[in-house]
Amino acid sequence: MKYLFFALLVFFSVVHLMDSYRDDEKKRPCTKPFLLPLILCYYLFSVGTPSWILLGALITSWLGDVLLIPKSKVCFILGGSAFTACHFFFIFVYSANVDFTCIKPHILFPVALLYLALIVWDFRALWSHMNMVMKICMTVYLTANATMNLFALMQLISNPCLGTAIAYTGAVLFFVSDITLFLVRFHKNRHLVFKRHFTVMLTYILGEFLITQGVILLG
Repeated sequence: MKYLFFALLVFFSVVHLMDSYRDDEKKRPCTKPFLLPLILCYYLFSVGTPSWILLGALITSWLGDVLLIPKSKVCFILGGSAFTACHFFFIFVYSANVDFTCIKPHILFPVALLYLALIVWDFRALWSHMNMVMKICMTVYLTANATMNLFALMQLISNPCLGTAIAYTGAVLFFVSDITLFLVRFHKNRHLVFKRHFTVMLTYILGEFLITQGVILLG
């Protein structure tokens, strides 16, 4: 069954990405709600005992997906709140595998500074395009995503293997997706991000799937 859900995920992802590449605003919402449920079903049929914490992350991600479909700032904030909860679920998933005695500040600190620099860059790029409420929401949300990434990195440092490497790669792609999402939604330059929603969704789908696959490999 997992291969069936994987095939369905590939199919719906390709259709969604093609519509995103064409920037078809009518067709994109038709496939978006199916992506996370298919990843969730793929996960359920790939493990013996599923992690309820990971299921929480995937469910809140799906909720965020659905809430981001309407062109509304209220829905955008609600969707961002759902995704913030998703990041905390992922943090709980990673933290169970982190050996904090293995974490060296001289390795983690420069990476944290890099994430901070990217958040500041995004913030400055959007300074004149957002009101103060949205700026605060963006900063809080991207900080939660960056924290999730750091926990994924600490998991990789604690247990260097294929599963943790794939999970961290997924976390990085998720961060890239969110950085570009804010630019696509709020920046007036429509050519700032390559093919706009295509880039956002390509990195997002890969990010969510790779995080899930990493957890599967870790057993």
